Amino acid sequence: MVKICCLGAGYVGGPTMAMIALKCPDIEVVVVDISVARIAAWNSDQLPIYEPGLDDVVKQCKGKNLFFSTDLEKHVSEADIIFVSVNTPTKTRGLGAGKAADLTYWESAARMIADVSKSDKIVVEKSTVPVKTAEAIEKILTHNSKGINFQILSNPEFLAEGTAIEDLLQPDRVLIGGRETPEGQKAIQTLKSVYAHWVPEDRILTTNLWSAELSKLAANAFLAQRISSVNAMSALCEATGADVAEVAYAVGKDTRIGPKFLNSSVGFGGSCFQKDILNLVYICECNGLPEVANYWKQVIKINDYQKNRFVNRVVSSMFNTVSGKKIAVLGFAFKKDTGDTRETPAIDVCKGLLGDKARVSIYDPQVTEDQIQRDLSMNKFDWDHPIHLQPMSPTTVKQVSVVWDAYEATKDAHGICILTEWDEFKTLDYQRIYDNMQKPAFVFDGRNVVSMEKLREIGFIVYSIGKPLDSWLKDMPAVA
Repeated sequence: MVKICCLGAGYVGGPTMAMIALKCPDIEVVVVDISVARIAAWNSDQLPIYEPGLDDVVKQCKGKNLFFSTDLEKHVSEADIIFVSVNTPTKTRGLGAGKAADLTYWESAARMIADVSKSDKIVVEKSTVPVKTAEAIEKILTHNSKGINFQILSNPEFLAEGTAIEDLLQPDRVLIGGRETPEGQKAIQTLKSVYAHWVPEDRILTTNLWSAELSKLAANAFLAQRISSVNAMSALCEATGADVAEVAYAVGKDTRIGPKFLNSSVGFGGSCFQKDILNLVYICECNGLPEVANYWKQVIKINDYQKNRFVNRVVSSMFNTVSGKKIAVLGFAFKKDTGDTRETPAIDVCKGLLGDKARVSIYDPQVTEDQIQRDLSMNKFDWDHPIHLQPMSPTTVKQVSVVWDAYEATKDAHGICILTEWDEFKTLDYQRIYDNMQKPAFVFDGRNVVSMEKLREIGFIVYSIGKPLDSWLKDMPAVA
């Protein structure tokens, strides 16, 4: 029986291994992690991550050929294939701070694999890593190999949160990169045969190591670039009276461009886009390509500009001050159908409002109060370190309350900011909300989910990103 072990029981490792176990009943899959709490959660009925469909997949396999354990050394030494899915945060100090990936966790994983291995292994990079990581890992393994043969493969994940199970079931492509040696090619075939249990042959792409590593960074950079492109247009639409939704629809009708990732919003979030672009920028700089680095930096600059612009719009519309005013924030996750708050635009928007002394009341159907308080009090990039290395019990932000109901969040508020496109926000009783708010009542729709016309009929002053401005808003910025 082939044995697979995955280091890291997070958003990537957990669902990917559950799907492999489901589709390959002849393979034993063990997910290991140093976090006792996280493994306990995977072994309970309350999984540590929210992902539609994940529960069912885990239930079908857990205890049969899918196991979760904290005994890293035992399972690593027994495995034939080891997936490494550990954090690769952005460095916060030292060489490359703010851009380069921190490979501390990766390196200690590699050293541990070399230490405990007694038989040949295939080691698979599953975390997003900088190009040439495989080379570094290979050196650590070979220099500590004690005669054991290690083959390194790059198998980047292309999962989108909220649809991860669907993405695993029917991937656009599975990418496997390896060495162009006979041993390397054999390792590629071994991993390919695992995915071939359910993925059509023509969707399993094989490349050299560097192409596979770079493809992941490039794919995320291209996706983020589309969002920044449409967000840049949204600012121009507001200035000219155009409607960004109409512009995006017309542009997306061009089959060369296509309609996906053209929704204007308060900005992109998630654990990968910004991190991967910063990484790409750093690699370009290290390879003497400053023009290319600057090109990709601009994608992040526009994203930051969009978040600042949103906060400025809120403050300037409300008589240029939100001090002491209650502002309801609907949605904190970086997108709907996930509880993930990593790099969510809501963090910067809330910090901007708090900086102007607003009282912020937050409702999100999937995010806990502890997580929100942690996010609002942490430094940039802290979120990407394992939880036991994050600052302990963060100081709670006094002017923030977290509630479990949209009506509670909006009661007595002066304004509402919609920051996640949860479906339930489309069907709220906005007349009831309006009746319980201070007047004039404002809605700032950062995801273009509500009907401006209907809300205006009720009496709201409405701002939607990239839409023609309310006459009230046109007059207001002059107050600044």
